[in-house]
Amino acid sequence: MNKKTTALLLTFFCILTAIYAQELPVCCSENLVSRSSFTVKQHVSTPTVSVDKDRVDMILIEGDTFSMGNPRFADAGVIRQVTLSSYWVDVYAVTNAQFARFVEETNYVTVAERPLYPQDFPGVDTALLVVGSAVFTTPDSDTNLQNYLQWWDFVPGASWRHPEGSQSNIIGRDNHPVVHIAYDDAEAYAKWAGKRLPTEAEWEYAAKGNLDLSSEFYWGDELKKDGSWQANIFQGQFPTNNTQEDGYIQTAPVGSFPANSFGLYDMSGNVWEWCSDYYYPTYDTKELINPKGPNSSYDPQEPLAAKRVQRGGSFLCNDQYCEGYKTGARGKGEVNSTANHIGFRCVSDVK
Repeated sequence: MNKKTTALLLTFFCILTAIYAQELPVCCSENLVSRSSFTVKQHVSTPTVSVDKDRVDMILIEGDTFSMGNPRFADAGVIRQVTLSSYWVDVYAVTNAQFARFVEETNYVTVAERPLYPQDFPGVDTALLVVGSAVFTTPDSDTNLQNYLQWWDFVPGASWRHPEGSQSNIIGRDNHPVVHIAYDDAEAYAKWAGKRLPTEAEWEYAAKGNLDLSSEFYWGDELKKDGSWQANIFQGQFPTNNTQEDGYIQTAPVGSFPANSFGLYDMSGNVWEWCSDYYYPTYDTKELINPKGPNSSYDPQEPLAAKRVQRGGSFLCNDQYCEGYKTGARGKGEVNSTANHIGFRCVSDVK
């Protein structure tokens, strides 16, 4: 498939309507038009082996009040004193092995794997109704950072089973975070596991641990800690030259970088993680106890798109283009977004 064709497919991928809408997250795709828009204390946390179906370690986060938000970012600039009840959080993002077990037991088909039917897209060339997803591809030369089509390709056959396309697989990547996950996919897994997706407030508190609001990164004010990388992000000149100083060019196995003060891994970098909140470009100053976010989404860049919050950034974050891995930074994605840097983790209520 030539570059012109893949560019056409990716453009189509970004503007189709209805349930198949897909928009790349803000990281490395600012202002991308989605298909739908077209028509602090130290806590003593106790790990446990979950009795839920996915049988993974979770950490108990004790309820408390914390400062949520960061004036560094326009949509996170409203600082709130938020109070949360206690809850459990997965130690790691959901892995390929965990998701494979879910699919094996339920025969679930992800959004990226679902066929596109001509009757749902009248007037569209059927050659464009291709199953697949968006994959980051390093451009051949220096590029205009305003044109995301230069580093995102729509790849037929790309899905959680085939992260780089139909010729790829996840053999040897059981412990990598599952990717190409839409919001509905994450929610379906969480329901199967007897869990749920975190609220944005729960996610941020879990990521911050006991660090002060003013810290630039979730681990402190220095990008490296004692000379070591703390997260899987993009080093070098984005998007053409990833020097891989942290050891990885794409996803890293979960737990490859140090845990935070709560014992949670990869709350920054590696993959974006879905939250249950609808996206809105500011915070509600009156919703201060276990906030769940607005009842519907609104993104002034794409007012017709239904978006949920994504947090934590990914292996593509780089200060030249994306600061999504920094403290308080927010991402957003159309609910059927899929790409090879989108995953999730689950939480559970204290029973």
